[in-house]
Amino acid sequence: MKKSLRILKRIMITLFIVLLLLATVTFVYLQRPQFGENPSGKRLAEIEKSAHFKNDRFQNIVERPTLSEGYTMLGEMYNVVFKNHPRREPSDSLPSVKTNLKNIPANSDALVWFGHSSVFMQLEGKKILIDPVFSGKASPLPWGVRAYKGSDIYSVTDMPEIDYLFISHDHYDHLDYETIIGLKNKVKHVVCGLGVGAHFERWGYKPDQIIEKDWNERIELDHNFIIFTETSHHESGRGLLRGKTLWMSYLIQTPDLKIYISGDGGYDDRFKKIGEKFGPIDWAILECGQYDKAWQSVHNLPEEVAQAAVDLQAQNMIPVHNSKFTLGKHAWDEPLRKITQLSVNKPYRLVTPMIGEEVDFKNKHQQFKRWWENVN
Repeated sequence: MKKSLRILKRIMITLFIVLLLLATVTFVYLQRPQFGENPSGKRLAEIEKSAHFKNDRFQNIVERPTLSEGYTMLGEMYNVVFKNHPRREPSDSLPSVKTNLKNIPANSDALVWFGHSSVFMQLEGKKILIDPVFSGKASPLPWGVRAYKGSDIYSVTDMPEIDYLFISHDHYDHLDYETIIGLKNKVKHVVCGLGVGAHFERWGYKPDQIIEKDWNERIELDHNFIIFTETSHHESGRGLLRGKTLWMSYLIQTPDLKIYISGDGGYDDRFKKIGEKFGPIDWAILECGQYDKAWQSVHNLPEEVAQAAVDLQAQNMIPVHNSKFTLGKHAWDEPLRKITQLSVNKPYRLVTPMIGEEVDFKNKHQQFKRWWENVN
């Protein structure tokens, strides 16, 4: 009996040491710069004044469970690891074109999509970059989510000087450490949600470069060039703590155009409210991809994307958050196939550029191919 107790005691001590080592390694690893910085000091004091910051974290307007009713975390983990989900990534290299961003005429209002949610826009001569990810991955881990073949044709060196860098939220597939470091000498100003500026300051950006806002605020960049910060239903976090920074959508208004950028987030009545507030909206850039009924509250399903475009009173809609990283269980091209079907006879025009293809905001007759067809 005593011998058994001694063995059990040794096992418990060994297990404790292993767990302690794992905890120590995890803690040390999380101090690496790519995990960013949680808000503190004056920044945290300002955050605590926000009506949307409660119980030590940011809250959605109406909180809903991340997992839909009838789903469990263990069940979803089992589903991903042990069940077959075909064609989650393409075996072929994706088709693309490479527009020289530095040669776009200054008087052109244009857009170039880089895959997933990364977008370049030129408006009124100003150069805007949204959620750029040029590192080829969407993870802080070396073996994490990798970009599809052919989807990662742009790099930081291809970028011109950027007047405004927009960040929708701080998840790794939208705020990429390597890209942000590489852009540091090219970016004049950063526009982001409350708390996100802490990451940028840790990474060497100056406080006066950072425009950090709450929902329902207004930023006048120039005469008749206005940014409206709008809500979303999502979450945030880069380390173990969640909800310390705010997730955003944006409405850009110039003398000629209104452009809505959804960022990530599940469907709710905000699209209708934004449409009533600003509509009709000329261009809606909407998340459409990496969705699942299990976490429908934080990512739109394709039928919800189509409805969101209608709610927004959008004239043109570009579906993004697809064709670069596998984060959902659906086939890689399902978002584009489904939104194409769902957009038939809708009041908006569906615009589906290839990665790198220039979109002319003023050309209502520009044609786009269904480039994903016949790609395995």
